Parts: sequence; structure tokens; C-alpha cells
Amino acid sequence: MTLRGELALLDALLEDSYRRRPWQGPSLKGALRGVSARQAVWRPARGRHSIWELTLHAAYWKYAVRRMLTGEKRGSFPQKGSNWFAPPPSPTEKEWKELLAHLDEEHRKLTEAAAGLSPADLSGKPRGSSRTIANLLYGVASHDVYHTGQIQLLKRLWPGRKSSASRVL
Repeated sequence: MTLRGELALLDALLEDSYRRRPWQGPSLKGALRGVSARQAVWRPARGRHSIWELTLHAAYWKYAVRRMLTGEKRGSFPQKGSNWFAPPPSPTEKEWKELLAHLDEEHRKLTEAAAGLSPADLSGKPRGSSRTIANLLYGVASHDVYHTGQIQLLKRLWPGRKSSASRVL
């Protein structure tokens, strides 16, 4: 595969894992469609992550990889901290929709940064990273797929689901 072909493949992976319908099931955006704020903050057990937390975590890593690609300084992510963030104490549907819009925005910014890469950039390593740029982009696409599976499972386990019989795995 040529480096130009690898760039096209990376773009397809980023879009398939987030927005389009990949062969393995729904995309991250598709898995989040129809989830309510109440469902998003539910956790299956103490110490387990909620859909809300997984969504914000995915947005954060899109931001972090973009920042590595562009050299942007830390501090522009709207939440304090890094990696895992707690949901608001009494989240509203408006706040949930804002989080989904934020995830969309971080994905858009990441794909724009990736679109600005040249084939020669793919083997480079951003400052502070032991990974190549190609590996970071493959990784963030895989990250979406991984957390999509978790979200799908949480949706099936949610006690507010209409049919308890369909909760059997």
C-alpha cells in the first residue's frame, strides 16, 4: 500500500468507526443515537463507567490525538482533568445533547487535522509520543470501536429498557 493509500485508509477508518456504519455493527455516533441523559448516566455497578463517561472519554481522546498532531497546547478541553470525567450531579437532556455536539466537534477537528497530513507525516512521531502518527490515528479509530461495544452492552443491560427478555445476552 502506498502512503497516500494509507492516508485514505486512515480517513475511512476514522469516519467508519465514528459516523458511518462499519461492518462490525453501529458506529460510535450510531450507538449513541436515541440514548437519553437518564440512560447515559446509569452505571451497571459501583466503579463501572456510564455511557456519559464513555462518551466524554472518547471526546477527550479525539482532542488529545488532535493536539498531538497539531502541537496545540493543553488546556483547551472544556472539562478539567484528563481521560475520565464524572457526569454532572443532575444532568439534563440539554447537557447530554451538548456533550454529543462536543463529541461531534472533536471528531470534526480531528479529521480536519488528519486531512492536513502528508503521506510522509505518517511515520513521524509527535513530540512527547512514542507512537507514530499513523499508529495514533489507527488507535483513536479502534478506541471508538472498543467503546461502542461497551455502550451497546450498557444499553442492553439498562434496567429502563422496554423488554426485559431482550436484556439476555
